[in-house]
Amino acid sequence: MTMTMEYHNPVLLKETVDGLNIKPDGVYVDVTFGGGGHSKEILSRLGPEGKLFGFDQDEDAWENALPDERFTLIQENFRYIKRFLRFNGIKKVDGILADLGVSSHQFDVPERGFSTRFDAELDMRMSKKNDLTAFKIVNEYDETNLRRIFSDYGELGNALAIAKVIIEARENEEIRNTEQLKNILARFLPNNKAHKILAQIYQSIRIEVNQEMDVLKEFLEQSLEILGEGGRLSVISYHSLEDRLVKRFMKNGLFEGEPEKDFFGRFEVPFKLIGKLIIPSNEEIKINNRARSAKLRIAEKK
Repeated sequence: MTMTMEYHNPVLLKETVDGLNIKPDGVYVDVTFGGGGHSKEILSRLGPEGKLFGFDQDEDAWENALPDERFTLIQENFRYIKRFLRFNGIKKVDGILADLGVSSHQFDVPERGFSTRFDAELDMRMSKKNDLTAFKIVNEYDETNLRRIFSDYGELGNALAIAKVIIEARENEEIRNTEQLKNILARFLPNNKAHKILAQIYQSIRIEVNQEMDVLKEFLEQSLEILGEGGRLSVISYHSLEDRLVKRFMKNGLFEGEPEKDFFGRFEVPFKLIGKLIIPSNEEIKINNRARSAKLRIAEKK
């Protein structure tokens, strides 16, 4: 497997790695290793004493492991970052990079079922070890839960109607592939908006399959424990649900509500924001279409 053919260009490569403010002898973590593009850039800036740990639960990414004694690839979901760094003798790190969402590779392999472009079995698992699949959600979730995922994760105003149509259709036969699902939902897919709405429906199912919101929350909370003072967190998100969580957590260490104030109305926040929101240039979007919705936020632990 060739990295460039399968995984394409890493998004906001320079900006994301610059955000880590790399120290040559530091310890860094790339929690979304994928094709290894960001990791290679981090290693190029580390000295002989530096260390880099990569996480990726997707078996396809393991073939890209970098032949560098400073690098360790951990074949796990990054929701377990603290546990597996401890297992490797690491309690504190100098920087953590996360490039969230689905990789270009996962979208481009039809049988994974992530893309609206191909007909495939309903899968959408980022790790084949995961028991929950898109098939199970579409064929077994009740109306309340289907409505919840389409509303919460797809931000679809007609979530209830979509849920009802799926339940009605599956009473006749199992919904096994993406083409069937598309046909069942055809009435909700007007020509001028079909791709956008279908992408929202797929996103909803994919987030539920992979528990992406829970994983992100667990990762962010652990990043606060793992980062040393002055350590950097550099996160790229691709949709508003992710970005809202990242933005709020970097702002005050919480996902909802406000920090508790002391007697004088003061409160402590765990991070200092570094710079403003960074988005890709038009040039990068032309070269790499995946970059079009990317948002990079950087914070430093106080």
